Amino acid sequence: MPKILLAEDDNDMRRFLVKALQNAGYDVISYDNGLGAYRRLREEPFELLLTDIVMPEMDGIELARRAAELDPDIKIMFITGFAAVALNADSNAPKDAKVLSKPFHLRDLVDQVQKMLAA
Repeated sequence: MPKILLAEDDNDMRRFLVKALQNAGYDVISYDNGLGAYRRLREEPFELLLTDIVMPEMDGIELARRAAELDPDIKIMFITGFAAVALNADSNAPKDAKVLSKPFHLRDLVDQVQKMLAA
């Protein structure tokens, strides 16, 4: 079962995402900030990092950058209302990271996750 690390500071959004991904058969560990998620990444490997961009303690772009340094094979997807920030060349976001703009349907999220993990 693929393991997903989710970093999302909105409690309701995080619960919805965890439930949708678990229902699709994924093992999901979630954190409400980037620093907690980064600490977990240092302890064990994950196939996918799913992260918001704007979060307290460590933003999603910094988290993604550090995750890619720890594990160059980790797949990264940003879920954000600020897609232009993630897509900005100056953001230092990992080049092959995907961006899913909020709002989105949970089915779209699951479909994108399945595609990324199958690649």
